[in-house]
Amino acid sequence: MSSSPPAASLPPAPRASAPTKVLTQSTPPTKVSVRIIAALAFVAVTAYVLDQVSKHLVTTRLVEGESVDVVGEFFQLHFVRNPGAAFSLASGTTWVFSIAASAVVVAIVVFARRIRSRAWAVMLGMLLGGTLGNLTDRLTREPSFGQGHVVDFLYFPSLLPAIFNVADIFIVSSMGLLLLLTLLGVNLDGTRTTKASAARDAATDQAADETTAAGSVTDADAAPPAARPSERP
Repeated sequence: MSSSPPAASLPPAPRASAPTKVLTQSTPPTKVSVRIIAALAFVAVTAYVLDQVSKHLVTTRLVEGESVDVVGEFFQLHFVRNPGAAFSLASGTTWVFSIAASAVVVAIVVFARRIRSRAWAVMLGMLLGGTLGNLTDRLTREPSFGQGHVVDFLYFPSLLPAIFNVADIFIVSSMGLLLLLTLLGVNLDGTRTTKASAARDAATDQAADETTAAGSVTDADAAPPAARPSERP
């Protein structure tokens, strides 16, 4: 009587790994920086007051159309009423610029709570103060609400063909500062993004992806083959 061969030993079944708990951390709400908001408000109020005071002096002491030489013929005070945009451009579409200016003001007020950079606060403060200065003219001056003419009086005949005001100076200066901040890579939170840091972040992400892919392949190779059923003698 022949003895039956020993049953084929089966490899131990792989242990089921415990489910990995994914910890999710809720992002705390961003706090408003009081100092940054105060800096933005200070710049905006300064720009607005300078614009409105200068316009008041011009309208009360100069005759419309009159020119006063300040530095010879290089710099003059020339009082005009502008129905268009900055630097007397696009006349005849006053209501369009009134709506656009109102939208800019609302956007800055809503956007201000995200700022952590003083440079960005100064830039938005200049833009807000200048925009409010010209918007006040469009809403309160003749001929009607929303279509009021902006008071312009600064004139450099040999440099610029247009006549402008203090609000225009702050608006254009804010655009120049915006361009500078963008070129320097200054973010709203005050951090700086350079080409080196961007390349480093890209390399880190690529290395993380390669590590994840390699780990997946290793886990697949380490999995035991399916056990075959034992054959009967």
